[in-house]
Amino acid sequence: MLRSACFVGRQTEHAPRTKVMQHTVSFTLDDKPTAVIVPTNTLLADAAHLAGIDIGQPCGGQGRCGRCAVQVTEGSVKRRSTLRLSPVDIEQGYALACQSIVEGDIAIYVPPQEKIERRLTTDRVVAEVTVPADYEYSFAQTVRRLHLTLNPPSMDDQTDDWARLQTAFRLQHQIERLTCSVGLLRKMGYVLREGDWKVTAIIETNQPADQMTARLIDLRPSHEDEYAPLWGSAIDIGTTTVTLWLVDLVTGQVRAQAAEYNGQIARGEDVVSRIIFAAKNGGGGEMRQRVLETINSLLELACKRVKSPQGKVTPDQVIKATIAGNSTMMHLLLGIPASSIRLSPFITTVNHPPSMTGRDVGLNACPEAVVDCLPGVASYVGADITSGVLSSGLDGAENVTLFLDVGTNGETVLGNRDWLVTCACSAGPAFEGAGVVNGMRATQGAIEEVWINSETLEPTYRVIGGGKPKGICGSGLISLLSEAFITGVVDKGGNVNVAASSSRVREGAHGREYVVAWGHESDSGEDIVITRVDIDNLLRAKAAIYAGFTVLAENVGIPLETTDKVLIGGSFGKYINVEKAVQIGLLPDMDWSRFEFLGNTSVKGAYLALLDWRKRERITEIAKRMTYVELSADNSFYEAFTSALFLPHTDLSKFPSVAEALESKKVDR
Repeated sequence: MLRSACFVGRQTEHAPRTKVMQHTVSFTLDDKPTAVIVPTNTLLADAAHLAGIDIGQPCGGQGRCGRCAVQVTEGSVKRRSTLRLSPVDIEQGYALACQSIVEGDIAIYVPPQEKIERRLTTDRVVAEVTVPADYEYSFAQTVRRLHLTLNPPSMDDQTDDWARLQTAFRLQHQIERLTCSVGLLRKMGYVLREGDWKVTAIIETNQPADQMTARLIDLRPSHEDEYAPLWGSAIDIGTTTVTLWLVDLVTGQVRAQAAEYNGQIARGEDVVSRIIFAAKNGGGGEMRQRVLETINSLLELACKRVKSPQGKVTPDQVIKATIAGNSTMMHLLLGIPASSIRLSPFITTVNHPPSMTGRDVGLNACPEAVVDCLPGVASYVGADITSGVLSSGLDGAENVTLFLDVGTNGETVLGNRDWLVTCACSAGPAFEGAGVVNGMRATQGAIEEVWINSETLEPTYRVIGGGKPKGICGSGLISLLSEAFITGVVDKGGNVNVAASSSRVREGAHGREYVVAWGHESDSGEDIVITRVDIDNLLRAKAAIYAGFTVLAENVGIPLETTDKVLIGGSFGKYINVEKAVQIGLLPDMDWSRFEFLGNTSVKGAYLALLDWRKRERITEIAKRMTYVELSADNSFYEAFTSALFLPHTDLSKFPSVAEALESKKVDR
């Protein structure tokens, strides 16, 4: 199929008409050819999009990651950048789709794109969620089911349907002020008559201040069982993963859970890359569409997983949703320009979004469903952190507690029930496998744990799902870097020890490297390695996180070692080996009993806010209580970051257990 795109500018009355040259670009993916016609200077990535081919751009189209490389098999393109391409790659015709311009007829081979296969333990096999002991539907919920019986109209009673319904609400439920959308007005007459003037109304009230005012969410024929489920959804839009819980609001039970990688990953693996991509022509709309597709597919999947005596559960039965996520994710979901978030003085358009409907947001839920985007604090401390503070109990802690969300943004909160301070640092996606030559996400085939023999320097490893390894995920990278440091494969500066007596230490295309798996052991047939460039990326990521919480502690005059607990949130946190994380200087050197791994605290907080208006108000109070520290304006952060760019740190006295381990290895050798 041949598609065409022509972008011809408007000609002025006296300007000569210039013919725009058109070129045919033929793509081949999975042995399926597709051709498009585009004008000169079209970006190769845009041509691919027009052809219906989705080429990943994890760096947001900045030309930094190299994952959009394609091969020009006929003709030539103009390359703006060759970063991540070797001279041999260029000689073989490889080009970055996001950095290459069409200048003539060309043929392009698109290598197989990375396919995401979820690790089942993070999706179907989920932890039991306990309904809060104080949950009482009739008091805690802002949405309710009401039965109404209306007097049918007659020749003697010509009252219109809407006025008749309002009268029934006033007389039967003491609701004096009722609002309704035009969408419900359109179906109101049909529903009233189908139910023979007996209907079930789903309403939203302002608990507890004003129960005399309500908004009509849905109107259903007949009187429903008052104990039948009312469906709600708690959603966490993570930079990497979107998680959704389907909840019966009557009982408070989580009836289904689902998770999937955020579809925006293909256009940026970190928030800055996504902001940059969104600012391009049409990029914001694509980002919004991608995350909505992810959420709506999860909503449909969760509904299918529920077995209800009332029959099939469908997304349009969901009448309430709470959404948590960092500030960038919220802006992109709502189609709000996010450019100001990455530009000084780093200001969001909105930290506390107003209540919306399913139709407003684009959810495939009930059109009038209550959609509550939870409040954030600042550009880089969003609703994922305020909801995480709630679910972790930090805001009620008696002793000083440190809360970490280990991810691409590295958010930190320090405090107790009396005070809260917070900051964020851009750790980048290295621990998600991005920016690492053989890095990958925690999917089937990823190396998740590594051990290195201190005598032979030979590695052993564990692979997710078994079989041959495809690459190394975040937990595997932490483990590998720790083992390499303790055994002397790399020094404290991250330099690979070329003098090490092992064939696994060698000079590679990207400098010195250590071979974790030989080609005959791997899925691709190529060696899996960690390079000096990879190590630099990992060091910057761990240094940013460590510097963030140490500077925060120093700013409030609290010695880090005096904190009572270290709470670690985020899905990635569940897989961190504390010992290995301390050995590379990612976590502070404390007794392991003081670390508590909480999993996805963001979706847990969204769940609590979904159930109870009191918990929802607490999140707003938490957001108001938190004092935000902008690290980019703090000179001490740069000093702390620089000091942490070593294994584990320039000051080894901060890591006594690591010093002991190093000394032990010296004795062993």
